[in-house]
Amino acid sequence: MKTAVIGASGYAGGELLRLLSTHPHLQVTQVSAHSNAGELITSVHPHLTTHNGERFLSIDSLKFEEIEVSFVALPHGQSAGIVEKFSKETKIVDLGADFRLTDAAKWSTYYDGMHAGVWTYGLPEIPGNRAKISESSKIANPGCYATSIITGVLPALDFIDTSDIVVVAASGTTGAGRNAKISLIASEVMGSLTSYKFGGVHQHTPEIEQALSHASGKEVKISFTPILAPIPRGILSTITARLSESIDTEKAHSLFSSFYQNDYFVDVLPIGQMPKTASLTGSNKIQMQVAVDEHTHRLVISVAIDNLGKGAASQAIQNANIMCGFHEGAGLSTDGLGA
Repeated sequence: MKTAVIGASGYAGGELLRLLSTHPHLQVTQVSAHSNAGELITSVHPHLTTHNGERFLSIDSLKFEEIEVSFVALPHGQSAGIVEKFSKETKIVDLGADFRLTDAAKWSTYYDGMHAGVWTYGLPEIPGNRAKISESSKIANPGCYATSIITGVLPALDFIDTSDIVVVAASGTTGAGRNAKISLIASEVMGSLTSYKFGGVHQHTPEIEQALSHASGKEVKISFTPILAPIPRGILSTITARLSESIDTEKAHSLFSSFYQNDYFVDVLPIGQMPKTASLTGSNKIQMQVAVDEHTHRLVISVAIDNLGKGAASQAIQNANIMCGFHEGAGLSTDGLGA
């Protein structure tokens, strides 16, 4: 199928191109980048030698009528104006936030600009969501933090207090995008950790609460603190929640394992083995571990993903695979690069 990647000069866009280069069913025929239009793709992504000699197109020069599948990897708020140019038959996965939130008031609180509407939320691991994705032609790809936190909490919704969920999550620097910022240069980041968007103001908060509330039928509240980690890519989320019933670690682990036993990309690790971001670099996998803190009567969940993989590009391809009727793992890796 003829495939376009729009916004391909960013980190997620580059990862999309890398993964799609070996996809058995999706052929990249058009690649665009607004500010880098006209430049060689390899001048921005030197590792993408399959695109030697090719240049980024401007959005205005795209042949929208020829595109069968498109990945839109633009900054938040920019997708809505682009998707109107596509044929109604084109299958689109938007990696931005534009179509994730159902509540326009929440959009106005956490983002700039007008609320564009809502598309099918593309997290296949939510029970019943694969069927919705397969019947859709427009998918809102989840946020990276949201992916790790939602998947970590889903199996526990029936036995935790959903009004008392606390999350501290660390992300690699690629999660902040490719724009030059003093706070992201190596001299500032290496050898240091810092919190940001402190005090419950991170934009993924309403997305996480919305997805978990829909899944549970109960109101969900989270307190979320993100941390910038001195690594290029990867997310490690630590989630705690007050238990609403008495269970031990073995029971919790059994419930998590049963919940995800048929999910292709989720590994609930053996008790005693902890998730590790380096184990997931380049893959679409999720690793998680769970334990009960009997001292505080809280459930503790650890979740690791690659923020550019399952947190962005590879999850977008997983969604496209489901939409198009392919195996959901087509073109995707289950093994990370390791340390």
